[in-house]
This record gives sequence, structure tokens and C-alpha cells, in this order.
Amino acid sequence: MEAVSETDVQFWMAKAVNWGEATSCSALLDTSRHLGSLRSFLQQVLQGLQQMSSTSEAMKTFPFVGQFLGRLCWNPCVIADERSQRLLLRCLNCLYSAEPLNAVEQKANMWIKNMLCHLISEEEGSVAHATVKHAGLTPKRYHSEALQKVVSLMTEEVIKSCDGLPNTSAGCSNGNIHAMSTACAALVTCPQISPLIGALLKHSMLCGFSCLNQEFIKEVSEALISKRLVLEDEAVVNLWCYSPTCLEGAAVSLLESVLSDHETMTQSLDKHVNGSLLPQASADHCHIFLTINEIYRNVLTEIDENLAVRALIQVFTVCFLQRLTGQKPQDRLPLRAFFPHVMPSLLTPLLTAPSEVPREAWLDHLSWIRSLLQSVTENEEAGEDVRAYQAFFEAWFLLVQCGYWVDTAAELLVLAAPENAEPLLWLLTFFHHPTNREHQRSQQTAVAREAWTHLRMLFLTRPPPPRHLSAVKELLSSSLSANLVLHLFSNFTVFSHGPVSIITEITDKVLTEAAVKRRALWILASIRCRLNSAATRDDRVHSRLRTLQDTLLQT
Repeated sequence: MEAVSETDVQFWMAKAVNWGEATSCSALLDTSRHLGSLRSFLQQVLQGLQQMSSTSEAMKTFPFVGQFLGRLCWNPCVIADERSQRLLLRCLNCLYSAEPLNAVEQKANMWIKNMLCHLISEEEGSVAHATVKHAGLTPKRYHSEALQKVVSLMTEEVIKSCDGLPNTSAGCSNGNIHAMSTACAALVTCPQISPLIGALLKHSMLCGFSCLNQEFIKEVSEALISKRLVLEDEAVVNLWCYSPTCLEGAAVSLLESVLSDHETMTQSLDKHVNGSLLPQASADHCHIFLTINEIYRNVLTEIDENLAVRALIQVFTVCFLQRLTGQKPQDRLPLRAFFPHVMPSLLTPLLTAPSEVPREAWLDHLSWIRSLLQSVTENEEAGEDVRAYQAFFEAWFLLVQCGYWVDTAAELLVLAAPENAEPLLWLLTFFHHPTNREHQRSQQTAVAREAWTHLRMLFLTRPPPPRHLSAVKELLSSSLSANLVLHLFSNFTVFSHGPVSIITEITDKVLTEAAVKRRALWILASIRCRLNSAATRDDRVHSRLRTLQDTLLQT
């Protein structure tokens, strides 16, 4: 067949013979390095076999095929690669005769059955089973342990080279490390390879970042994001330190998972964010935090009204600060290093969690935050200075990151006296409408005050007055103020003292559209994250919050 040249046949037969069962480091490296081109050759063989009318014709046309496939079936490195194994199975199936016409085809069928049993089963009596029976192992386990043994030797070699590095550049055998990473590229989803991948990534951190194969880095990153590869946390962080592209992929993957699965995420957002390892890595490596911050900042500027994005940014910041606080003081970088562009006077009041401030001091603390932010906005509005605008944007973005203080302000508004409401309403308005084009902020503050007045009457009066119910629904329908009003409404549902039955009844009447319910769920997710980190637990509030989330998810 023209599809398979004689030169290729000789080359690959020689390779299969030289590799044997790939039980040495050199054989494993060479096999892995050639897996991609081997798959291409197997695909050509498969296409040729598919054109044959019988097994006899196939064996005459491809006299090498039986010995070639047989040798590959015993190579643990080839078998560990899912795509190569799938091609082997398809080639064997093409050779099988449903109705053998002669003794040769009958004998071929018996051999093919044994190879299939070896690859996909552990059937008693197969050739594979008989061959490894003396070792007390099944064929699958035999090949797994053979591969694991070779990988272990290679891992030890990498670890020893790491131990021998007195500084970040000396003693690194770049050529060998690059060869190993090249070999691993085709096998990153094979569980036995994980220790070697981890050792290579650790080595890259110690010797400088020039010795790993880029295809290896790409394959590892994609396998991690698709959850086809499990690595130790240290190895994952090393990968992110090595490759900004991989770090960006992880940050974007977290964002996409949050945006695509609101039902799961709104109920366990903090667990999902912590599970991504990004908060811990950010606390340990400042540049990782700055990179993720920049990614989410850019996303927010594009879709600043998206409550899911805001919730993710807030929860990520909370999880990061918790990890940072958990570090030993001597190991902890100052907050200024993580927020280099923010006015220093804003860092302490905003990055201090509500749980660290006595409840009776919340109003004063929020008034302090409001006065600081108000001075920033006044400076920005006074002229066209670029630095003033930058300071204004950084202040607003920090407020989004520390949205737990906005949630705290909304909680206090549920029972606040009218004389205490002004700074709280200003914060809520600035959070949702930072710009003041054509004096929009004053208009939005008036909307917030109106919504607050209606909500007080709606949730504190029995039965709920229909007039105020209609007014809240009308305010929620406005595209300009919907999120602001919804933020207030959601906090009233959680923190007002009315019976749960009344609260759910009001919720059902006000939140009638599916899109509005989804946005409300994201606000509740932010509230839940703040309550989970509170100094004390209010079971009544937690129970009500769960009930509201369940109600919104079911309707």
C-alpha cells in the first residue's frame, strides 16, 4: 500500500524491537518521544487494514503487522497512552475474521483474542495472564508496575539533580531535564507519570525556567484544567510560577466554571474557590495574586454589572486574605505589596474583615470607609487628572474586592434608624454606580433611599402593604437601579425578623423573572460567604438563607 512506505515500516519495526517492553529509562524516554508520530503511523496502518477484504489479504499486504502490533501491545508506555491503545485495538479488530476461511485465519483469531484480553481484560487462560502468572500479577497491574518502576527511577534522578543545586542556576542538566519533559508530554494523563511531572516542575523552580519542553507545559496545563491529571498542590503552584499562561488559564477556568454553573456555585462558592488552589498560591506568591487580580479587573471593566463576576472577586479576596492571615508573621508580605496601586489609607479599613470589628462599631467603621471613598471621588470629579482617575478606579475596585463591607452596610440598613442610613446608602450606591456622569450618583442615591423606604414598610408591616410591593417590583424593573435595589431586597429577606413563610411569600411575588432570581442567588452567595467567616454563627439567619436559596433554585 502506498499509505505505508517500506522506509516507515523498517523504521517503526526497528523501534518496536529496540523498545522491547520499555523497562529502562532510555527506552521509556524514546518511546514517549515518538508517541505522536507512532500514532500517525498506526493511523496509516489502520486505514490500510480497513480497505482489506479479509485477514489473509491483510497479512499478505502487511506481512509485518502481526509482529509489530504484538510488540507494541507489550510496551507499557504505548499502552498507557489512551489514543495509542485505541488505535491498537482498532487495528486488531480489523484483522479479526468473523468467519475464518482457513487455518491461518483461525490461528490469527486466537492470537488476536489473546491480545485483546491482554489489553482490555484479565481473563484467566489468556497468553497475557499465563506470561505474568509467575509474578502473581494481572496483566494490567504488571504493566502498571513496570511503568511505575521506570518512572520512579527517572523521578529519583530529577530529585537528586534538584538536591545538588546550590543556587538557582548551578548544576542543572538542562538537556536531560528537557528530554524527560518531552517524553512526558504525550503521557501527562497517565497516573503513574504524576510523580515525575511534579519533580520536573519542582526542578524548574530551582534551576531557572528554561529547561522544560513547552509542549509538556501546555499538555499539563490542559490536563489539569480538564481534571484528567491530579498533581500535588506544590507541583500545581510550581507550574503557575513557571508559566503565566497556565496561571491565566486556571484563573479563567475558575471564572468560566462560576459563570456556567450558577446552581452549584451559588451554594458553595467559597469551597469551589478554595478548591481551585488559587487563593493559597496567591498568598504564597505575590506575583500570582497580582496576575489574577489583573485578569479579574479586566473582566469587571467589561461586564461591571455582572453579579456573578463581582461575587467571585469578593469571595476570592476573602479566601486569599484568610490564607494570608494564616501565615506566620515573619513569612507574610505587607498588604501594600499585594495592593500597590491603592491609597494606603484605604487598605486597613477595607481589608479588615467585619468579623474582626465589634458589631456595635460597624456603623462607625462604615462611616469611616464612606468618608475615605468620598474624598477620593471628590478629587476625581474636581478635574481631568489621570492619576486622580486611577486612584478613584483602584478605590472602587478594592471596594468590590471587599464587598463584604457593602453587604454589612446592607444588613445594617434592614434595622437602621433614618438618621444612620445616609452613609450606608451612599456606600451601596457607590458600589453599584461608581461613576457620576450627569450627577447619576445623586439620582441613584435617591433611588436607593426610596427603595429602602418601601422595603422597610414591606418587611416590617403585617400584612405586607400591596402598594409597597408594587413599588419595589417597579424599581427592580428599572435597568438603571435593578442590582442596587435587588441587593437591598436580598438583605431584607435574610436579616428581617418576620416569619420565614411571609418572607418567602414576598420573595415569590417580587422576584418573578428567572434572570432576576439568578442575580439574587449571587447576592445571597456573597452574604453566605461573609456569614461563614463570621466570628459567631446565627443559626436562624443561616437557616433562612438556605431556605431562600432553595426557594429561588426550585422556582
